Amino acid sequence: MRNPRIVVDRKKLRENISFIVSKLKKHQLSTMAVTKVFNAHPEVIALYDEFPEILYFGDSRIENLMSYHNSRKQKVLIRLPMISEATEVVQYADISFNSEIATIRALNQEAVKQKKNHKIVLMVDLGDLREGFFEREALYDCIQETMKLENIQIYGLGVNLTCYGAIIPSSKNLGDLISIKTEIEERFNLPIAMISGGNSSSLYLLDSSEDMLPIGINNLRIGESFVLGRETAYGADYKQMNQDAFTLVTEIVELKEKPSYPIGEIGVDAFGRKPQYVDKGNMKRCIVAIGLQDVSLDDITPKDSQIEILGASSDHLLLDLTHAERDYKVGDEIEFTMSYGSVLSTFTSKYIKKEFIR
Repeated sequence: MRNPRIVVDRKKLRENISFIVSKLKKHQLSTMAVTKVFNAHPEVIALYDEFPEILYFGDSRIENLMSYHNSRKQKVLIRLPMISEATEVVQYADISFNSEIATIRALNQEAVKQKKNHKIVLMVDLGDLREGFFEREALYDCIQETMKLENIQIYGLGVNLTCYGAIIPSSKNLGDLISIKTEIEERFNLPIAMISGGNSSSLYLLDSSEDMLPIGINNLRIGESFVLGRETAYGADYKQMNQDAFTLVTEIVELKEKPSYPIGEIGVDAFGRKPQYVDKGNMKRCIVAIGLQDVSLDDITPKDSQIEILGASSDHLLLDLTHAERDYKVGDEIEFTMSYGSVLSTFTSKYIKKEFIR
């Protein structure tokens, strides 16, 4: 079976990686490549492995860290660990992001059993209200307790911005992270090696003349920018990068002229929602073999601008081809540009084939 499939252009992706890692190196920042968006696919991991500037692989799933355990890059669990997975975290991750002393103690117990030292990055909440210590004294209490644990090394501080609260990174909030780092080093005589100042949304600070990345931030975690060729604070494309390294390809399974307005009493759809329709008369409607089980409609856009997305069920995506100039036939392919969400969901789906070109 060929379709539906996601097509990855290796050449374009390699160019994207090269541009970003060069930019970070110029600003004396280490690169952590986040691999979850493409489900740590071995073809993409092999491409990332070509770049010595990428020092770390970061992922939110232990299963993904396990899949490239033989890579020489340091592996980082970037989602807070579950206590129930402490054994696997210590076994497969060199570093993990943490915000709970109970979890850190569990990691220490496993590190002792496995005769390993495990590094942790303590997460600080600077207003996005996802993970991390919100009160400084709570952070300092955790540090004091962690320093008593023989097999845990406090390796760094990290922050996450834009992913939940959509708070934009700035010199002010990231400057707060630097001040916390300075206070920790003075208060505990504890050197902090990594200051991870966020993800692809922090990239714009490297180009801004008004707001700059504070001195002291020495690491960024890059996922979406590699894949889609843009910074993610404001969604601006980099002209030097490719925004189409990933393409979703679907196949037409039905093509008929039908009314635009359903006939009969309207209830709720397969997902419990009551849809709204506009009567546009008869239209040329087609179905492609993909659905909401695979991808959200908000995350894909037809490359043919004359095609309109009508809606979807779990396995069927309905399109309006009325105004399309191309004479589409059953069996023809329709391509879509992709967002971060669609790359993430289609790579996770076992029903979507993966094709690598060039």
